[in-house]
Amino acid sequence: MMAMLTISFLAAAISGAEDRKEHSRGEHRLEKATFAGGCFWCMEHPFDELEGVVSVTSGYTGGTKKNPTYEEVSSGRTGHAEAVQIVFDPARIGYGKLLEVFWRNIDPTSPDRQFCDVGKQYRSGIFHHDEKQQRQAEESKRELGKTKTFRESIVTEITPASEFYPAEEYHQKYYRKNPIRYKFYRANCGRDHRLKELWGPGNR
Repeated sequence: MMAMLTISFLAAAISGAEDRKEHSRGEHRLEKATFAGGCFWCMEHPFDELEGVVSVTSGYTGGTKKNPTYEEVSSGRTGHAEAVQIVFDPARIGYGKLLEVFWRNIDPTSPDRQFCDVGKQYRSGIFHHDEKQQRQAEESKRELGKTKTFRESIVTEITPASEFYPAEEYHQKYYRKNPIRYKFYRANCGRDHRLKELWGPGNR
């Protein structure tokens, strides 16, 4: 009888330890962040370089049509914005750091455009995935208004995240696949010049 009780106790202890491990693993999970900052080719690169970012995907969000194509989004009729969705490890990088990188890679004062790209599909936006992200995004926007003096108002939208549709494969990691065309586009669009005007050198 005593032996049976001892075995039962050990089994319960082992089971409890496994439950605690599972709980611990459950607490440490990856999170998503979704940002729109004009051409998604140019928004992948700065986030890809960050320690703790697992993946960055170009795509479309904030619109009404299901499974939109690049041509449909580019027409401006679907309501989507070109965006990037970031999967990150919150134990290695915080959402606040992602917000900081986001702001410094956009022009927050341009309504329905970013640099040479014009239209609602190129609007800047933060699409929050929960209340904590919403609070952090709104606070970062307020803080930006206090610490950075722009001639125009900050117009970047902060809205709940909706369905995100990955863009076609040829858009993914465009800056790696076509580095010369990518650099030419950035320069020709005036993106780097405007970012230096807004944020100074070393904006990434």
